[in-house]
Amino acid sequence: MIAPEGRGIAGQDHTFRILHVSTGNVCRSPITERLTRHALVDRLGDPLSGGLIVESAGTWGHEGAPMEANAEVVLADFGADATGFVGRELLDEHVIRADLVLTATRDHRAQVISMGHSAGLRTFTLKEFTRLVRAIDPATLPDAREEGVVERARALVRAAAALRGWLLAPTAEADEVYDPYGAPITFFRSVGDEISQALDPVVTALTGVSAPH
Repeated sequence: MIAPEGRGIAGQDHTFRILHVSTGNVCRSPITERLTRHALVDRLGDPLSGGLIVESAGTWGHEGAPMEANAEVVLADFGADATGFVGRELLDEHVIRADLVLTATRDHRAQVISMGHSAGLRTFTLKEFTRLVRAIDPATLPDAREEGVVERARALVRAAAALRGWLLAPTAEADEVYDPYGAPITFFRSVGDEISQALDPVVTALTGVSAPH
């Protein structure tokens, strides 16, 4: 199920919950959430298949707020859907239930980890996770067709966590997605492209299915 609903503690049910985190939950994390869902539908076809749940929240989240208008424009550029989005403040329960937390910046990552809940091994910046995923041999992961997408996704997170100390960022800025809040649409679009490019190898690794051409 690629949907915001669902219950359970990380790794303890038949779903795999991906949580995207930024500051206000009105720009970067909504874009990332909805682009992830869009890419998963492209890969898996049936949005109810796979057991993947995608959601987002903000460390200073504007609870109940709509996403920024420019963020909606960016999603429309990719054919993704902004319908029904509501901003959320990051809570302990979101971290507890997440199997994978992907943040916009290293500061967000540090804030999630500081909340506890053994979040360190499953929290990465988006670009950090992309870099690690690119280094993982897909043949070492469970076959999603045989063992399911959830088992493959859990194995991917374990493999990425094991690599983290060995595969460092080339620069401090390499793992950051900068905040477009208040910026013109051109900057929003560049951030959208950045997020989309980072997500593509992640979604392929999660599902074992390459993007359709």
